[in-house]
Amino acid sequence: MDQLTLSNGVSIPKMGMGTWYMGENPSKADEEIKSLRLGVELGITLIDTAEMYGDGASETLVGQAIAPLSRQELFLVSKVYPFHAGRRDIFRCCENTLRRLGTEYLDLYLLHWRGSIPLEETVECMQQLVQSGKIRMWGVSNFDTRDMQQLWKVPGGQNCVVNQVLYHLGSRGIEYDLLPWMRDHRVTAMGYCPLAQNGSLRRGLLGSPSVLQLSARHKISPTQLLLAFALQQPGLIPIPKASSCVHQRLNAAVADLTLTPQEMAILSQDFPAPTRKMPLDIV
Repeated sequence: MDQLTLSNGVSIPKMGMGTWYMGENPSKADEEIKSLRLGVELGITLIDTAEMYGDGASETLVGQAIAPLSRQELFLVSKVYPFHAGRRDIFRCCENTLRRLGTEYLDLYLLHWRGSIPLEETVECMQQLVQSGKIRMWGVSNFDTRDMQQLWKVPGGQNCVVNQVLYHLGSRGIEYDLLPWMRDHRVTAMGYCPLAQNGSLRRGLLGSPSVLQLSARHKISPTQLLLAFALQQPGLIPIPKASSCVHQRLNAAVADLTLTPQEMAILSQDFPAPTRKMPLDIV
């Protein structure tokens, strides 16, 4: 798996595994665990979760999946609720996340979205977690350009290394101003729902002429083409979910697929890049 380098010099896989809704159905747990382990075997060593997902059920499932694996080979990401992201709760919540994951530290801890707790307080707490060795680094999620600009004015705010936002072929709004701002300030983007939740987030996405044309040309499925498109975005790490080994192999199979500029232009005919500021898309 190709790697990106964060602003602090740490290498991170170019693609990760999302876990939203995983761990919530006991009958699916064995297959989900097998899928996560297969992903690591295939080189997708970044696993993204959150305390919100199933009220900790996703973190518990991930912990079960990684228990026999080498911790040093993994890049574990989790997120804290905004109403837990202050002095009163964040340290306890981080400990609970670590316990459910069965690890002594997180590689990356994200503020899940912006809430009422002042950014100054959250940043200070994140820095304390870094100093204590509970997390290696921190970032944010669902922050738009103005949010990032305000974060940058907070003491220590420039230590933010990642902003995780929704991104797929049918939702390209961040290309207008957020992604350029992040590149200028060396903040890496993680893109959640790169498969648009199997196309459900945008009507006609998987059946569009451009997607069908190019997926047929490359002998891949329409959802694989969506992932290839997201992987093409410089400085962005897509984190597709794969609850089964079959889907995990399909995701890994397109890790090295490159779409030509002409093919990207074909996709843009049906789903053009934004020409103005768009509201941040959130699921």
